[in-house]
Amino acid sequence: MGATKTDHFTDKQNAIAILLKALAHPARVAIIEHLLKVKSCICGDIVKELPLAQPTVSQHLRELKNAGIIKGNIEGNAVCYCIDEKTIDKLQFYFANILIESSNNNQCC
Repeated sequence: MGATKTDHFTDKQNAIAILLKALAHPARVAIIEHLLKVKSCICGDIVKELPLAQPTVSQHLRELKNAGIIKGNIEGNAVCYCIDEKTIDKLQFYFANILIESSNNNQCC
């Protein structure tokens, strides 16, 4: 979707699309799953868990951070990453509404 077309959608729709786009890669899903398991860690810890080079992991972390899905705090010369609970709450609310609406509408095509 071209950047010029996003103005045809609501701010909420664009925000959800940004989050889902950031999650639309298996490496990023793996990073999220790892952070949920360990609560917080540095990039090097994630590199040990994934079959990817450190620069690739850093790029995926940057995408997740830019979308607001994770946050990072500087600890010495490293950044400690963790899940941003506010963003996860937004996703949970979004998908809960989808489930509620789909269960209320039993008709299909």
